Amino acid sequence: MSDRETLSVYAAKADEYAKMTLGEEASPSLLRFIAGMPKGARTLDLGCGPGFAAGAMAAAGMEAHAWDPVPEMVAMAAARDGVTARKAVYADLTEVAAYDGIWCNFSMLHTPLTDWPDQFAAIARALKPGGLMHFGTKLGVGEKRDSIGRLYAYMTEEALTALLGQTGFDIEYSRTGEEAGLSGEIAPFIVLQARTSG
Repeated sequence: MSDRETLSVYAAKADEYAKMTLGEEASPSLLRFIAGMPKGARTLDLGCGPGFAAGAMAAAGMEAHAWDPVPEMVAMAAARDGVTARKAVYADLTEVAAYDGIWCNFSMLHTPLTDWPDQFAAIARALKPGGLMHFGTKLGVGEKRDSIGRLYAYMTEEALTALLGQTGFDIEYSRTGEEAGLSGEIAPFIVLQARTSG
């Protein structure tokens, strides 16, 4: 993510966003992801925000890494016990077979749709054979800004499912719903977990 307006919104609202995620370390999706990891797994929280997911992974005995393009978020993630955090974006993911799991929760949606195929392919390469990806995004069509200025890219469930298949993922679990985010706007979403073949 390199959209300056989106980055500035998250920098300004980092504390507010962190408060919104309180208790999320016990979310069913995160607990499911952690349960799907081998003992001592190496994981990456990609677009980590305040780092609640990476913190939960570290607490579960994993080697937890956390990346975010917003320095304020990186600092919050780094303050969590056992988390190695750095300022980084999707384009920095060049490793091969390096992670047992990658948690990508509502972060790719701030990158242009034209980048999604390459980003999913990079995640697939960075995962070990049979590695697990968690992915969350808002559902819709096209790209636009929300009421507080963040750039959003939207995809339908059908298009997302097809893209994941094309980039080497088999979906194991998915759930859809609606909720209000940082802007207060209610929007449809999907969260899913998928494995690479192997």
